[in-house]
Amino acid sequence: MATFLYRLGRFSFRRRRLVALLWVVVLAACAFAAAKAPAAPEDGFSMPGTESQKAFDLLDQRFPGSNSNSADARIVFVAPKGQKVTAGANKAAVERIVADVAGGDQVKGALDPFKMAGAVSKDGTTAYSTISYDVQSIDLTDATTEALEDAAKDGRDAGLTVELGGSALVPESELGGTTELIGVAAAAVVLLITFGSLAAAGLPLLTAIVGIGVGVASIVAVGMSTTTTTLALMLGLAVGIDYALFIVSRYRTERAEGHDAEEAVARAVGTAGSAVVFAGLTVVIALAGLAVVGIPVLTKMGFAAASTVVIAVLVAVTLLPALLGFFRKAVLPRAQRKGHGGQRAKDGRANLGTRWAGFVIRRPLAVLVLSVLGLGLISVPALDLQLGMPGDESKPTSTTQRRAYDALADGFGPGFNGPLTVVVDAKSADDPKAAAARAAKQLTATDGIVATTPPAFNQAGDTAVLTAVPSTGPSSADTTDLVHTIRDEARGLKSDTGATMLVTGATAVNIDVSQKVNDALLPYLALVVGLAFLLLMIVFRSLLVPLKAALGFLLSVAAAFGTIVAVFQWGWLADTLGVEQTGPVMSMMPIFLIGVVFGLAMDYEVFLVTRMREAYVHGERPGQAIVTGFRHSARVVGAAAVIMIAVFAGFIGMNDSMIKMMGVGLAAAVFFDAFVVRMTVVPAVLALLGHRAWWLPKWLDRIVPQVDVEGEKLHSAAPAGLRPESEPEPEPVRV
Repeated sequence: MATFLYRLGRFSFRRRRLVALLWVVVLAACAFAAAKAPAAPEDGFSMPGTESQKAFDLLDQRFPGSNSNSADARIVFVAPKGQKVTAGANKAAVERIVADVAGGDQVKGALDPFKMAGAVSKDGTTAYSTISYDVQSIDLTDATTEALEDAAKDGRDAGLTVELGGSALVPESELGGTTELIGVAAAAVVLLITFGSLAAAGLPLLTAIVGIGVGVASIVAVGMSTTTTTLALMLGLAVGIDYALFIVSRYRTERAEGHDAEEAVARAVGTAGSAVVFAGLTVVIALAGLAVVGIPVLTKMGFAAASTVVIAVLVAVTLLPALLGFFRKAVLPRAQRKGHGGQRAKDGRANLGTRWAGFVIRRPLAVLVLSVLGLGLISVPALDLQLGMPGDESKPTSTTQRRAYDALADGFGPGFNGPLTVVVDAKSADDPKAAAARAAKQLTATDGIVATTPPAFNQAGDTAVLTAVPSTGPSSADTTDLVHTIRDEARGLKSDTGATMLVTGATAVNIDVSQKVNDALLPYLALVVGLAFLLLMIVFRSLLVPLKAALGFLLSVAAAFGTIVAVFQWGWLADTLGVEQTGPVMSMMPIFLIGVVFGLAMDYEVFLVTRMREAYVHGERPGQAIVTGFRHSARVVGAAAVIMIAVFAGFIGMNDSMIKMMGVGLAAAVFFDAFVVRMTVVPAVLALLGHRAWWLPKWLDRIVPQVDVEGEKLHSAAPAGLRPESEPEPEPVRV
């Protein structure tokens, strides 16, 4: 691996103009394809194998022409205090407003609340009208959405409280934002402080921008949603900067050792580039492994984010060495640029990293216990983790969607916002109408159901649809229990009548998503951790180092979950982070966060421990190797972590609740993993293990392939034709 990347780095350096031109062409082609691509579709929640999906498929088959993906809107009218919405003037205003909206170009139908059963609350204070459209929400014109807003304004002018809800009002997701730019700016500052050179600070940013430009443009070109694209942007930007940071840092070290620019670039790509490739591979494994969950939207997110990581790796090992050929001296510290050298002397002196490593290896057990206890304490809130798919109830009260949700809950009960759609497949029943009537009677008698609509049959008369309104809200645990109860009772209906009863609807879908994610969690962890364990065993030629890495990851992700629960469920620091409404954590969040965090955790493991392994292979004692690894890598790993935290924190200010949660979760996870696990727990464990940390059974050593990530061949016996003309003897390490 090191030899191949050495050659690739040297080729990119020598053919820098060609390599740079090729990347410009690729970027331009991807940008052109993205510009010509149609608008991205909305995220769907197709879940093969679940009951709610079976019911949706059955509806599409038995009720042709009913497009469940079409946009809809709900106009909620609330009469002034002491009045009723059914009163003369109020009723006339509602009817006029509904009639005006019904005349819109894209409107399929607008239901008059006074002619629709159950659309007026029992106390007469609240009414609603459902507006259906013949296109998806993404295809609604500005004139259509403005007509809704004008309708609400007219109602308010008439003295009513009017709020709007439904998919027609879902705001278009933003790709990036001001806070994300602040994160990039913070990353630039960290790079400048780390390197002390504008060129050295600018190259990682430039290559990261090229990488995410190619990655995001490709994702847009194939028609993925904005949410998927934003997640890929978030991860691609963070790893793109970090991967380039490590290679640039190694290039500066190689120049300080006396190598010319070409040889330094080749060695940097051969050593740090090897770590980048394997670190990127662990991230790709973790993200691609999301496919085992069986939720298509989650699979798309995983593959999209993984593709940006692959591109970031390719940019780091090809475009970056080419750019270093243009800025071979500009990226060096000022002293080196002026020809004073001195960097090697600095490397031998104790710095903050070596002092911290020395402190840890002198008191490894105490440091390990305190670190684990601290992360354990932060993880405690994760025990209260509640999963769901937050809807309008999770939005801030400043939005009309949230106010509409509250108005309907007040007027019709909390379960009105989460009705259950019950599909009765009576094709195999002797008497379909009797079977549907039996299902309706069974639903009405079920504890927790407050209202049930009469069965509505399809044209063939073999399938009926009912709507059941629970007494509890859509995100309530009681509603989840109710859905399971109805599904259990469906077995009796099947045995008595031959009809199959299926429960679906947004609430049931959310329940099935949570269940499917929970069921897939252990297989996913086994797959990802198992593959990554094998990969790290190849990298470090050790059994205990990969095991330690996996256990450290569990500590990091548990602390990240604790942070998410504390902020988004308990409301800690909610105002500071712009979380206006607490509620359940999005169902897909845990498994997606696990995938991303595992990949990033392995990044820091590879970058930090590779230098320790390199020192150990070169003959240093285990404790000395830990200190040497920190001397070379701690500052850069710390800077990389701060950069990632800044980039992820930049997404906290976005409106999308999933993106906001990911921003908080990833920023917290990187902090815990880099500064507590990798820089504290890892050296403590390695110090306690000593030589045993690098133990690999002889029989396994013969089987495991030699990938030479630490670049041993480049240091001890460079391949023919690749040895530099003059290579100074390495200066002995002083501890």
